[in-house]
Amino acid sequence: MAAALTELTAAHDGIVTALGEVLVATADFHDGLGQASDPYTARRLRYLADEHLRVLRSDLTHTRDALADRHAPHPGRSTCTEEVPATERERSAVCACPPPPRTLPAPPPPVAAGLRR
Repeated sequence: MAAALTELTAAHDGIVTALGEVLVATADFHDGLGQASDPYTARRLRYLADEHLRVLRSDLTHTRDALADRHAPHPGRSTCTEEVPATERERSAVCACPPPPRTLPAPPPPVAAGLRR
């Protein structure tokens, strides 16, 4: 979870940063539209980008830091038996072990060398 929160909150290329850039770009776009409600919409978008996203990023960063400092298994996860119960769709939802290694598809059979027509 700490890694997922890091992707959200990274200052240079995180998802929250990208969302802020989209909101500011949308506000800039509204500034040039010329209808009476457009300046209000632009101000509102900038407010969301500046104030709400700042609070969101701050809270998520503190949560990420707290999780990163903990080095204990999640108490709700069961010991991995590498068997998926019939009631579960994915082992990762209940299993704390890493996923099994990916198997590569078998290579195609060699092309038979024959006479060309």
